[in-house]
Amino acid sequence: MSLANFVDLTSVQQRASQLTLLGQAFIDGRFVDAQSGETFDNISPRDGRVLNQVASCQAADVDLAVKAARRAFDSGVWAQRTPRERKKVLLRFAALFEQHMDELALLETLDMGKPISESAGFDVHAVLDCLQWYAESCDKLYDEVAPSGPAALGLVTREAIGVVAAVTPWNFPMLMAMWKVAPALAMGNSVILKPAEQSPLTALRIAQLAAEAGIPAGVFNVLPGFGPTAGKALGLHMDVDTLVFTGSGEVGKLFLQYSGQSNMKRVWLECGGKTPNIILNDCRDLEKAATTAARSMFFNQGEVCVAPSRLIVEAGIRAEFVAEVLKVARAINVGDPLDPTTELGAMVDASQLQRVLGYIDKGVQEGAQLILGGERVKHGLGAEGYYIPPTIFDNVSNDMTIAREEIFGPVLSVITARDHLEALRIANDTPYGLAASLWTADLSRAHQMARGLRAGSVWVNCFDGGDISMPFGGFKQSGNGRDRSLHALDKYSELKSTWIEL
Repeated sequence: MSLANFVDLTSVQQRASQLTLLGQAFIDGRFVDAQSGETFDNISPRDGRVLNQVASCQAADVDLAVKAARRAFDSGVWAQRTPRERKKVLLRFAALFEQHMDELALLETLDMGKPISESAGFDVHAVLDCLQWYAESCDKLYDEVAPSGPAALGLVTREAIGVVAAVTPWNFPMLMAMWKVAPALAMGNSVILKPAEQSPLTALRIAQLAAEAGIPAGVFNVLPGFGPTAGKALGLHMDVDTLVFTGSGEVGKLFLQYSGQSNMKRVWLECGGKTPNIILNDCRDLEKAATTAARSMFFNQGEVCVAPSRLIVEAGIRAEFVAEVLKVARAINVGDPLDPTTELGAMVDASQLQRVLGYIDKGVQEGAQLILGGERVKHGLGAEGYYIPPTIFDNVSNDMTIAREEIFGPVLSVITARDHLEALRIANDTPYGLAASLWTADLSRAHQMARGLRAGSVWVNCFDGGDISMPFGGFKQSGNGRDRSLHALDKYSELKSTWIEL
């Protein structure tokens, strides 16, 4: 199961045409239409073609799913299974996922426009790793005994929180969903997943595989639909115990409001970033750093929450380094997401296309120097394909809109710093704090700057380092709580203190 299974464009197109596309909601163990009967067009950004009709779930469907999830949780059919039993089921789920990785990679590419080289070469493998890792965690977590002395016994136990709503984004539909679904299920919760309306296909197929693996009815539900309807209804529902969300800060703040307006449900947020990528004069390998800067920025069309969109370069190497980044960016192959040779695919939909083009116009208006890209391109897939090539602005100041706001597209801003102290100040001058990257040969300076960077993840002489064992989340308006690692389980559990007089 790998990219080697996708040989050429013709064979990939043929396999894509044979896919079964699911469109109904998955509630209480079965596929059902939305109660209203309403559907929406699921459009592929590859060519603007309507892939299928998808159920448009609303408040009534949310209520059905929450009741099913609560009923399953209270019955103990999943929550009260032993950790070892839950592990066995989740490992079966992982094995089924692995058997269908090629299909799921194709669905992901059709649905949101990322290159098949990324869907098959990265996404599905990361999802499998996540699911396997949390499956194995089930029977490896210990509770605590307090240092209470001989007259009492103090127990600190971790229990499933109940009904978890997960609202996930369209940029990594499978992976962002699994970062939330896997630990929530491992803890014994019931889960309701609302995938982004732009990319519902893999979530629905995964629900089908979960049921086949033996996850009981009501324990895992999927509600396709729109944020202002299905998403809002989950946020306001009085019987949802926890809501986890990855997406924009604007919507994250709405979920915090919905919590206050309803039952004060826990709300855990990952709301993006404006990642600084700092290149200091003493960077040991400028070619590697430049290649990483460009490839990381334009990976997944720049639709990445940690995309290193602010390239902060110390003045002494600025000209040489920018020239190297340009060379790498110009060589990136933009094209049909189904073509295995494509390295940068389509923006997820027409709205995101226009949003990114609007930011590019804003950059030009505010005086940044556009040195690469900047215009929509077509690739023989009809006028409706949503393509923007690698785009780079030079001479950007950190107060410009393109340096302040998350663009979520293939747009890189180059900012010059006089020295490492100014680079650190610029890096932290943002409302976000999700991640940061730093390139230097000075070990002491690396430690000092890593400590000074206000971000949840700091990568030194690399980008996006780490794996499922490392926590992921942000400072400031990038959100709260953590995905990945055992720390993620904190979001899906309650701590209970039991004091027994002996």
